[in-house]
Amino acid sequence: MKNIFLMLLFCIVYQKGTAQQYIPTIKNNTQLHYVCKLHGQTRSLQLIAEIATDKLAFKLETRGVKSKIVMLSEAVQNGTELSFNQGEYEPVLNLKPTETFFMISRSAYQDLVKKGFFVYNNTTYVLDEKNAESVLIEGKPIDALHVKAKIDETEMWIVKNPDFPLICKITNNPLGINPTLVKVVD
Repeated sequence: MKNIFLMLLFCIVYQKGTAQQYIPTIKNNTQLHYVCKLHGQTRSLQLIAEIATDKLAFKLETRGVKSKIVMLSEAVQNGTELSFNQGEYEPVLNLKPTETFFMISRSAYQDLVKKGFFVYNNTTYVLDEKNAESVLIEGKPIDALHVKAKIDETEMWIVKNPDFPLICKITNNPLGINPTLVKVVD
């Protein structure tokens, strides 16, 4: 009986240890590796974070395209629009004070947590806790919130990180751009 109890206790402790979900964070020089489905093509994309007091920038590299996408601090805090720019037009792209890139704003994240929805690009995204499949990074499940757009089939998974609510996956995007975060290097 003692052996059965110890085995059961071991299984419970093991399950708890392996079931913990991963929450990616962003620091200066954090590398985010995505695989993007773009209009039927597959493309790898690397973003390297540059954090400053007044802005957050991502150095972008994909298939010979190198660019820097700069978000102002007010966009990181209160942005309402997601930029899908692919870095092709300028070596440095300064987004509008309302635009974020590969993340939603902190205020939109707070709305999602408190109200169960947020509005971005004039689209309402609603929390979907019922059908939330896990997104994996190198075999580890990411602790993320799953949302669905009210007007179309778009789905997003947003990392549960109130400081940097990264978008770790998008599916069914009507723009044809569907990224998935596959690796984080601190």
